[in-house]
Amino acid sequence: MDGALAEYLSGSALELGAARDAPGDGHWRYGVDEDGIGWLVLDRTDASANTISDAVLRELDAHLERIGAELPEALVIRSAKPGGFAMGADIDALAGMDAEAAESLLTEAHGVLDRLEGLSCPTIAVVHGPALGAGFELALACDYRIAIDAASFGLPEVRLGLHPGLGGTVRLPQLIEPTAAMQMMLTGSSAHTKKAHDLGIADLVVKERHLRAALGAIRKGEVEKRSRGLMARAFALASARSLAATRMRREAEKAAPKVHYPAPYALIDIWEKHGNDGQAMQKAEIASFARLLQSDTSRNLIRAFFLRRTLKNAARDSDDIARVHVVGAGIMGAEIAAWIALQGKRVTVSDLDEDALGAMIRRAGDICKDAHKDALETRDALDRLMPDPAGYGVASADLVIEAGPEKPELKAEIFADLAKRMKPGAILATNTSSLLLSDFVDHAPAKTRFAGLHFFNPVSKVPLVEVVTHDKTSAETRNRLVSFCTAIDRLPVAVADRPGFLVNRALMPYLLEALLLIDEGVPKERIDTAALKFGMPMGPVTLADQVGLDICLDVAESLTKSLDTPIAEIPALLREKVEAGHMGRKSGRGFYDWSDGTPRPEPSAKIGDDLTDRLILPLLNACATCLREGTVGSADEADAAMIFATGFAPFRGGPMNYARARGHDAIHARLEELAKTHGARFKPDAFWRDAKGK
Repeated sequence: MDGALAEYLSGSALELGAARDAPGDGHWRYGVDEDGIGWLVLDRTDASANTISDAVLRELDAHLERIGAELPEALVIRSAKPGGFAMGADIDALAGMDAEAAESLLTEAHGVLDRLEGLSCPTIAVVHGPALGAGFELALACDYRIAIDAASFGLPEVRLGLHPGLGGTVRLPQLIEPTAAMQMMLTGSSAHTKKAHDLGIADLVVKERHLRAALGAIRKGEVEKRSRGLMARAFALASARSLAATRMRREAEKAAPKVHYPAPYALIDIWEKHGNDGQAMQKAEIASFARLLQSDTSRNLIRAFFLRRTLKNAARDSDDIARVHVVGAGIMGAEIAAWIALQGKRVTVSDLDEDALGAMIRRAGDICKDAHKDALETRDALDRLMPDPAGYGVASADLVIEAGPEKPELKAEIFADLAKRMKPGAILATNTSSLLLSDFVDHAPAKTRFAGLHFFNPVSKVPLVEVVTHDKTSAETRNRLVSFCTAIDRLPVAVADRPGFLVNRALMPYLLEALLLIDEGVPKERIDTAALKFGMPMGPVTLADQVGLDICLDVAESLTKSLDTPIAEIPALLREKVEAGHMGRKSGRGFYDWSDGTPRPEPSAKIGDDLTDRLILPLLNACATCLREGTVGSADEADAAMIFATGFAPFRGGPMNYARARGHDAIHARLEELAKTHGARFKPDAFWRDAKGK
């Protein structure tokens, strides 16, 4: 934050005296500067980030009433939070609200934004960082939007089973090309600074130090309002909207079937019907939003939102890990190191293969690009990432992460070597996905400071990290690692040192059952389609190819040796594929041919419940076992881990939430049926009959 921004956001440059007596003042500050520009600054007093709550809107309304009576030359709305403009609506207030209350609240809120839109002086939203959901809708009610570098705009309500509810469905298609507006709302995607300008969302993109000049240009009429063009005028015709809506529904069905995700289709319906009548569409938006809020899909997606927030807030202590050393620059080690450096830590990486270290730097650049980092931010991240073939960084690291191959003898050698070089108080964490930590405790520098950090590939895309502790790991070490995970913007779930931990223990029966079905002659496309129709992000056969069939085989063999209860017979076809060198995506061929990109099984004939249950219930049964044995602390943590590591149908709220909805007795009975037909691997866990599990 530069000096000019800090000055205005602190209020020191504003004449705040009279404004401080404004009704409802608390989350907003208002004042008029020497140029006659009014500054209305949002700074929620009870949160580190701005969200748009009922209280925030009521206070805004009170300020707008006073501002309307004594108009400034122009009104600027911006955020005092360094992290961004506003992150959306207050989800806590919406959750559990009935349709009537939601409709009443939204109607009032629309009145506030209509009042802002109706002011007769120029209104300008100055946006730094994210303006999302209701925050973006607030900015849309202004005449102009100025984007400071790193600004982003989005309406992600579809990810909560909703669509915009504060006028976004009306104002965004009025501002930019309607099809582009609908695409943003239907996918929940964001437009970052340059794209926002190209689309017409941001009228200007400036550095903070040039903001004064930009405001002056708007006041002088030097910034023209953009014309939406011919396409926008064409969609005033109902026939044009109808054709486009048909295409939108067809595309939406591929990614988000209506049976599971009603919100996109509700949005398409109201745009098709009312796209040329703003007032009618506004009323339809309010009624539709209130209905969707009552749907199981929205309730479960909001549940997933709360689970994510709980994990993000899991840290009990402040992060005290500044320097990290990663052993191994393979696919996982490179991703781990690059991500950590991107989050502000200094990282050294050792590997005997210098080509691997070079590839790591290139991968780090790609991750920065995907994260929309500018040239300066990318340079700083790469400066923090240091190839270190000889491992000199071990001696100064607060945390050493071992990310070598899954070979017990090699890991033992690495740990023994690190024990000679790590500084006192440093933590050693292994990224193993299938080996028990207890087998390596005697090789660790300090038993109490030895644990697991199980990241998932790709680290930059999969937010979950399993924080694995054995019976000698200290609570301090566990807490430090949890804090570290939240500091690098990952979601930590604490799990015990048991075979497969939680995620792989639950996922492997699901994958193996799919491969056994192939052995039985069921087409792989039909198997994947069954999972897709249930709501999984990809089919299990495709997922096995993505993970790597060699890795699947290693994990399956490790679990088979370690577990008392069978997970499934390892299919002969899996061994044959691995022996033939067909490892999946990384080799170009596995169960699928990957030469033409990711395979996408088309929805085929009707899928029976038997096929779906054979895939999904082994996963649920494994989660139940992990809960009963204490591998994971709670059903909520199990649900969060499976949603954020595997993409388990989020609209179902997680596997254990799905099991509750279906009924534990029903799950138990169905597993017993499958066990009679297909064998002991379906034997229901005692959890389902335990009174505590109901």
